[in-house]
Amino acid sequence: MEDFLRSCQSAVLDNEAKALAAKMGVPHVSLLQRANPDNDAHHLTVEHLFGILLHTGDMRPLGALASEFGFDLVARAAPKPQALTKSLISVGKEVAELTIAVHEALDDNHVSAFEKSQIRQEIQHVRQSLDVMDASVKAA
Repeated sequence: MEDFLRSCQSAVLDNEAKALAAKMGVPHVSLLQRANPDNDAHHLTVEHLFGILLHTGDMRPLGALASEFGFDLVARAAPKPQALTKSLISVGKEVAELTIAVHEALDDNHVSAFEKSQIRQEIQHVRQSLDVMDASVKAA
């Protein structure tokens, strides 16, 4: 917990605390007090942590929190947007391939381990195509 609290304080101190506090809509002194892990009278809230992450882009607190629970924080590569029609066609194609994989698996009323693997792979393809579609909508 100590690493997490220290990383929150570092994120505030290393990212122009006055400007950060203004973006978060909190008094500068209040933010410094709340971010100080040695100050028992004030504590950061989840909303404060979210504001720090959002306005600084400094993911050290999130990484420290993940580490406390045995996880690694890995940034996801953002998909490149496409034309909306192209991304929509891709989503439709992937959903169709998922539908085919499920129907083929159900033909003999038994879903084998290999068929489960194929279905999961198609589900992943659908998710990826939806991520591209989401990026495409944002870029449109």
